[in-house]
Amino acid sequence: MLSAYRFQIEHIQAELEGLRSPLRVAWLCDLHYGPFIRAGSVAAWVDATLALDPDLILLGGDMVDHLAGADFGPLTEQLGRLVAPLGVWGIWGNHDLSRLSDGLDEFEARLAAVGTTILVNRGRLVREDLYLAGIDDLQQGRPDLTAALAGRPPGVPVLLLSHNPDILPQVPPSVGLTLCGHTHGGQIRLPLVGPVITSSRYGRRFVSGWVEGPARGYVSRGLGVTQLPLRLACPPELTALTLSPKPAAPS
Repeated sequence: MLSAYRFQIEHIQAELEGLRSPLRVAWLCDLHYGPFIRAGSVAAWVDATLALDPDLILLGGDMVDHLAGADFGPLTEQLGRLVAPLGVWGIWGNHDLSRLSDGLDEFEARLAAVGTTILVNRGRLVREDLYLAGIDDLQQGRPDLTAALAGRPPGVPVLLLSHNPDILPQVPPSVGLTLCGHTHGGQIRLPLVGPVITSSRYGRRFVSGWVEGPARGYVSRGLGVTQLPLRLACPPELTALTLSPKPAAPS
């Protein structure tokens, strides 16, 4: 199925030890605003996200596929419509860092002006029972897990954002769940062969869905495309995640 612009909402659930009440999270990865993804696509994703009524909205990096100096007004205008009680947070991906280069600070300021905070090797207590942490991109940045987790209060569960899932083997057991993107699920999946390119040093191990590295992670197929405006048997994904408290073990 050719499905570059027909996205799906993936409803997933996970238990998080230490969480006191359920939490609805929207995870939008790999927008790749640029030659193949324009404001109309972003507007549709934003509309679908708002319809989910999430408590928390997260952007998983690779927001752009343009070079610095391009007009990002239509992108930030649409992202500015995203609102949630616990805020809108994001991380950088390899395309953001490589495409924007000297324009990264300006783009971050524009995102901040419309309500999106970028986490680079740092975290925030977004609710008394959830610490949200984000790390720099593994390929183009300098991820620092120790710095990202340094502000976590004792006993508070951690939700970690990492654009690239290849960080999972380094994630400590104290992190309850890591959300990732980057792979596009392969973007092109051939019959009987599967994903041809995953952009991961681990091949298909972290290509999409629930994975263990051994840290528990979820890898989105992403929303946009790069290189070619084409997806095959790998539709774009908007992730709707419901986190629930983990029941106490029977005594």
